[in-house]
Amino acid sequence: MRSAVEDVLVAGERGAPAADRLCVACLPLLGVDAAAISLIDAGESRGTFGASDAAARLLDSLQFTAGEGPCLEAAHMMVPVLVPDLHAQDEPRWPAFKDAAERAGVRAVFALPIRVGMIGLGALDLFRSVAGPLSVAQLSDALTVADGAAQILLDLVDESSTATERGDPLAQWAQVASLSRIEVYQATGMIMAQLDLSPAAALVRLRAHAFANELTASEVAQLITSRHLQMEA
Repeated sequence: MRSAVEDVLVAGERGAPAADRLCVACLPLLGVDAAAISLIDAGESRGTFGASDAAARLLDSLQFTAGEGPCLEAAHMMVPVLVPDLHAQDEPRWPAFKDAAERAGVRAVFALPIRVGMIGLGALDLFRSVAGPLSVAQLSDALTVADGAAQILLDLVDESSTATERGDPLAQWAQVASLSRIEVYQATGMIMAQLDLSPAAALVRLRAHAFANELTASEVAQLITSRHLQMEA
């Protein structure tokens, strides 16, 4: 796995294309069906930075839409969150995400924090259609992939940062966090103006509409910003 990660890092691609390649490369070695890299700041998913395919990107976006999920928990707790069977009766967490993931055919989810020292950048999400745990070797390899994802993010930050920012991890994170779901926050602002709501209440309305219509938050935001959808009071 270390060799596969190094191959991605030295291939010459930067940013999201490199993150996509990393997600694809890890699938056969980790025995999972899909992988995604989430950016997370202040407990909120800010975007999907990389994904193995469209299905993985959708599964990651479901956690943002729901405001809950293993990637958010892994990033918050700074520890791996390993769920070998979403159907298990003793697994009460993330009911909204769990229902959506199960409808998408996901049985097992594994999330690992992406971090540099004590600075959390996000999480690596791994999805599998059959239940069962990661082996010890697979978990070790998944941690290596998460380290590779952190390197891709920091390389991107270093490329666009000033010399002063490169020495400041908080300034670096501000750069990474700017790669956010811009359209969602634009749409939230429009809902605030239309309905005279607080930012939090406007985002709740957007997410509620997404769930009610089986859309992602990003899809609803695109409808709002393109003037194809207007929320009603």
